[in-house]
Formats: sequence, structure tokens, C-alpha cells
Amino acid sequence: MAIDRDTLLAWEFPEVVQSFDHRDSILYALGLGIGSDPLDRAQLRFVYEDGLRALPTMGVILGYPGFWLSDPRTGADWKRLLHGEQDIEIVKPLPAQGRVVGRTRVVDVIDKGAGKGALVLSERTLHDKDSGDLFCRMASTTFLRGDGGFGGPSGPTKAPHPIPDRKPDLEVATPTLPQAALIYRLSGDWNPLHADPDVAKAGGFDRPILHGLCTFGIAGYAVLTGAADGDPDRLASLAVRFSAPVMPGETIVTEIWHEDDGVLAFRSRVRERGLVVLNNGRAALR
Repeated sequence: MAIDRDTLLAWEFPEVVQSFDHRDSILYALGLGIGSDPLDRAQLRFVYEDGLRALPTMGVILGYPGFWLSDPRTGADWKRLLHGEQDIEIVKPLPAQGRVVGRTRVVDVIDKGAGKGALVLSERTLHDKDSGDLFCRMASTTFLRGDGGFGGPSGPTKAPHPIPDRKPDLEVATPTLPQAALIYRLSGDWNPLHADPDVAKAGGFDRPILHGLCTFGIAGYAVLTGAADGDPDRLASLAVRFSAPVMPGETIVTEIWHEDDGVLAFRSRVRERGLVVLNNGRAALR
């Protein structure tokens, strides 16, 4: 069964109302590896309930519609699915606990050609359930490696943010735990690709890989600590292109370049393989 563009564009997502508390905020931060130094007050603000702050990237796990592309009606080969790109625009800082509503829609479905895969572009907004205030807007590109050649349009696609042709202004290294994916999935992404060796093998990997959104959050925290004094209120937006998977236990090194007007370019490598795993990153600071 092949994917049908019209079916995906018309996919109906129910609003997702989600309550979260300090335990959820702490668990998300622990899933990113924060708290590795229990004496570091900058880390403790995200993993200790006294004065707890929510990480600005936590919006990506809230109001999530679930692993909807695994629904047989989509026609997608979900075992070969990968996260392609992720953007978040932060309008209002998230509290450490509250009640939110997520609204999702499919924006476009792009055919890269037979044997080259397809792209599903979706958007999600996250609002305070009681006041209606907008917390953040998110855009996501899902790469369906096994679903190209269905006869859809081949574009348009967004131009990647360029990486400067010079040495980075700073680097932030973040070790990950071998069980990092098993911790991160407790925040709501239950794709077995990140837990089940058999599913990972069927997807072309020799072992479960780290969630792309976990790597995204790690890079976001690296930007905060490296360029914004760890202040979660200063991050206005973050956008990346996923270029390769991270294996749990590897060290992620985020390279950061200062640009004009509070804009940063960044990318992330895994130290052990020298491989770029996040590329064409762009962050904006307040």
C-alpha cells in the first residue's frame, strides 16, 4: 500500500489536552542528560523541584498526537521513518507544570522520487488550556525512506541555514548514557525503533538509536549554556536538520557560531565517529 497525498493532507488530528507537572519537566531534562553534575546549580534548576524551570525545548513533547504514521491507513512504511527537520518558535516560556492543548495539521507531502523517499511536513501549536495563550509553534519534517515515487510534487523544500566556513566560536560536549533512549521515551515518544533491537534491525540499524528530538533538546541546552548563560527565557527559536542518528552512549559535541542580531548557527557531531548528526542549525536569542 502506497501513501496517498490527499489522505495525509486531510488527516484529522484531535486536539490533545495534556496535563504535566514537575515530575514530567524533570524527566524530560533527565532524558537529555541534564543533572550529570549534581553540584551544578545551572543544571539543578531543571531537575530539582525547588525553583524548577522547564526547558524551552520541552514543547516538542507536549500535546503530541502520537505515532500517527504507524496507522495502517496512512500507507507509510513506518519502520523506515526518520525525523528530518524540527523547528520551534517560543512565544511564551513554558511553566514547569500546567495544562496545555496541542493542535496538529499536515502542511505538505513531498515526493522525492522512487527509491528516494517522501517528506511529510506538519505543524503543531501549543496553547495554555485555560487562558488560550500560545506557548510555541513547531514545524516538523518526517522522512519516509520507503515511500517515494507515489506521484506527488517534488517541492518546494526549505533552504537550509548555512554553516559559516570558519572555526566555531565555541563548542559544548554532552555525553549520553547507554540507556538514554530508554529514559527519553518515557516522555512520550514510544516508537520501538528506540527500544527494540528487532525493530531497529528492520529499520536498517544494528541497535536502537537515540530519538532525534532528544538530540534536538541536547543541542538546545548546549546553545543555552554556551551562549545564553543557561537562561531558558532567552531562547526565541531553534531549528535543525537531522543528518545522521546518534547511538546511545555517544558524546554529542555542539559547535556554535555567533552571527548578527542574536542569531547563532550551530551543528552537532558525535565525537566517537566524527559524524555530523545535526546540521544547518539556527537559533535566535532574546
